[in-house]
Amino acid sequence: MVEYLFRRNTVLEALRGSRRKLHRIILQQGKVLPPQIAELMLERPLPQETVSKQQLNQLLDDRSHQGIALAVGPYRYSSVDELVDLAAARDEPPFLLLLDLVHGPQNIGLLLRTAEACGVHGIIIQDRRAPDITPQVVIHSAGAAEHLLIARVTNLARTIDRLKQLDIWTAGLDMVDEAKPLGQVDLDMPLALVVGHEGQGLRRLVRAKCDFLLRLPMRGKVE
Repeated sequence: MVEYLFRRNTVLEALRGSRRKLHRIILQQGKVLPPQIAELMLERPLPQETVSKQQLNQLLDDRSHQGIALAVGPYRYSSVDELVDLAAARDEPPFLLLLDLVHGPQNIGLLLRTAEACGVHGIIIQDRRAPDITPQVVIHSAGAAEHLLIARVTNLARTIDRLKQLDIWTAGLDMVDEAKPLGQVDLDMPLALVVGHEGQGLRRLVRAKCDFLLRLPMRGKVE
């Protein structure tokens, strides 16, 4: 199975990352490789194909490709153990992000981009009723997904129980009354942060499994 990542930043981060098998670079006629990508191609040489703008539009079904694409293999998911092992290898307390049925490539991509910037050791998503890490998700993450360990689990609530056995505390982000403001909680601990669905928030069972609930301080009108 071949997928196509496109836009300069996404292609650059995929070349820098190690999540996929890389097949070939596809460049629009009249375009040249951006310098950073050309430099990485010296380290990871790939076949290069040149096509017309119309052919690239048809191949990607998207006109925002910036004249470059990368043919890659499927996204390689990790196990929960790999996420915890990465924290241990860095000699850091585990810091994980759990997505409770978050939907939409843009929403997921922005969360992944923020998580990678914050040094999260890995992301856990539920494989049922949750989207895959598609090229659109990777693009909206500005390529950050290519540097992250992402695990898919069958049941998020049971995974929280397992994290507790590993002495990892679970904090759910919610707007209920019992949720504590972020600044009032000492989070210097092994931590898994749970973010819920955009409209419905955390599911009841997932919320009940959390050790405590947090809310971001809101000074505006929109939650």
